[in-house]
Amino acid sequence: MADLKSAGHPLASPPLLTAVHDDAPKKPKRNKYALACSILASMTSVLLGYDIGVMSGASIYIKKDLHVSDVQVELLIGTINIYSLVGSAVAGRTSDWIGRRYTIVLAGVIFFVGALLMGFATDFSFLMVGRFVAGIGVGYALMIAPVYTAEVAPASIRGFLTSFPEVFINFGVLLGFVANYSFARLPLHLGWRLMLGVGLVPAAILALGVLAMPESPRWLVMQGRLRDAKEVLDKTSDSMEESQQRLADIKEAAGIPADCKDDVVEIKAESSGGKGVWKELFVNPSPKIVHILLAGVGVHFFQQTSAVDAVVMYSPKIFEKAGIETETQQLLASIAVGFSKMIFCLVATFLLDKVGRRVLLLTSVGGVVVSLLCLAAGLTVVDRSAETPPWTVGWCVAMTLSCVAFFSIGLGPIPWVYSSEVFPLRLRAQGCAIAVALNRLLSGSLLMSFISLYKLITIGGAFFLYAGCSAVAWVYFFTLLPETQGRTLEDTEALFGTFFRWRSTLRELERKKSAENGEDNGEA
Repeated sequence: MADLKSAGHPLASPPLLTAVHDDAPKKPKRNKYALACSILASMTSVLLGYDIGVMSGASIYIKKDLHVSDVQVELLIGTINIYSLVGSAVAGRTSDWIGRRYTIVLAGVIFFVGALLMGFATDFSFLMVGRFVAGIGVGYALMIAPVYTAEVAPASIRGFLTSFPEVFINFGVLLGFVANYSFARLPLHLGWRLMLGVGLVPAAILALGVLAMPESPRWLVMQGRLRDAKEVLDKTSDSMEESQQRLADIKEAAGIPADCKDDVVEIKAESSGGKGVWKELFVNPSPKIVHILLAGVGVHFFQQTSAVDAVVMYSPKIFEKAGIETETQQLLASIAVGFSKMIFCLVATFLLDKVGRRVLLLTSVGGVVVSLLCLAAGLTVVDRSAETPPWTVGWCVAMTLSCVAFFSIGLGPIPWVYSSEVFPLRLRAQGCAIAVALNRLLSGSLLMSFISLYKLITIGGAFFLYAGCSAVAWVYFFTLLPETQGRTLEDTEALFGTFFRWRSTLRELERKKSAENGEDNGEA
């Protein structure tokens, strides 16, 4: 019995169990320093969210004041996402060159200039120039914020912190909807300019505030600055032991010997994210890299094919079709959409590190499929009815809110979290840049084609189509996306290479069984 007690066996006495329980390590408190850095970096996403929300209302007054056509209004709404391709395409290389922190500063400065140009625009051409500049800033911001946050955050709360960009996007959308209502009472020539120009305020705060942030420890290691990286890791880790382990993992990923004690070392170009990255990604990728690309980029592809961006941007048209006649009621219902998005995205931030990415994502996509099908059915009934049934208003509003709620609890934040986790250190900046570029391209294309699509196949038919795309997404995610919860960034690479999750799960069970058998044989 003494041996049983010393081993902590289930048959041990209650006092020993109590002692074991008392000595168990307590859950570390959330790192406030890493939290502050993540909040500052994620504030860049407010810029895109505010633009999405405010343009839905500002376009009405721009059309009246500048006398532009419906086609020009559609271009005005959707092209910022196309313009952001320029920013996201070069942001990866820029962040490897000047660092993650100064890339965030650059994003804020560029958007500041764009907002200033839009606020003082005198005609449509001038306004489009401002949209182009602001779009470049948005592209930079969307790519760099999740990358920086993922590289700073400790593994215990990485999902919580890297979901912040999506939280701030939703917060920006809500602010944009509120600004539409608040500035609508101002003179025509002033109201829409203030709506767009106010975006320079968070951009200025961001550009100044980020200067107080540390550089990413992984970028510092890529530059050979080991001492600086260690100082940042000591501040952003839950313990000194974790800091040492994170530094060892990053050094291994960068090709630096584990026993290297130098403060500064020389790093080869291919290890610092330069030469050979694009070749490894596309020219001669290994099966593991192909799997990572399918997961990290595919999750962004299916986020946009769900068309929730169209649900948000064109929510007034959906509500008008459902039977809400006055513009005031439509705007108020749109504010409810923004509020629902933000609240459920906040819920997701607290669940990511408890439930896991995979479970949340599959639940979210399943809810989006059902919500889109129900919304499509309600709008189809309206299309085929001589008079709008009174129940369709409540039904379509409820399904719209359900759709954005399910989206925000998983499919909204997780692509930004997931793509920032899965790429190896040497490929992370460029890999995330590709994912963001595809995300923005699809979003812009969808927003500029939604009206034409629903005129072609009816608005109900359009949402039936999007529901089908989301159903395909569920199968794709279930098949190809492994769980990354609780793993270090350097450890996630080992999850890939097996394209079908059930095969990987069987291998994991076999390894555990072999390990248990080995322990049993040792004890015997």
